Amino acid sequence: MATTIDAEHVRGWVDAYLATWTSNHRADIEALFTPDATYRYRPHGDPVTGRDAIVATWLENKDDPGTWRASLEPLVVHGDLAIVTGTVDYDRGSRFSNLWVLRFGADGRCSDFTEWYMDRSA
Repeated sequence: MATTIDAEHVRGWVDAYLATWTSNHRADIEALFTPDATYRYRPHGDPVTGRDAIVATWLENKDDPGTWRASLEPLVVHGDLAIVTGTVDYDRGSRFSNLWVLRFGADGRCSDFTEWYMDRSA
């Protein structure tokens, strides 16, 4: 049976993503994405393809816990599509406005993640 993708589901997924960003545990990252998921760190860049590759890239580029703060909320949820917006601020002074475009698989995990961001540090 397919998981219903609604604002509550997306909010829970975002909360899990933020907790995982803090933990950087392999199993937590794996739990977020379908096996064949794609992840784009930039909207027009080549995607990282497959959950194993997403996990490897995440762990190679992880942020240390406590060095950032994020506030992200679902803006639009329609079918398997969600748009999440918010901000991420790093202790080193970088500040970003974010927009995430997410697609979810039938199991409720993310199957496609595209990150759009604007640097608002200056």
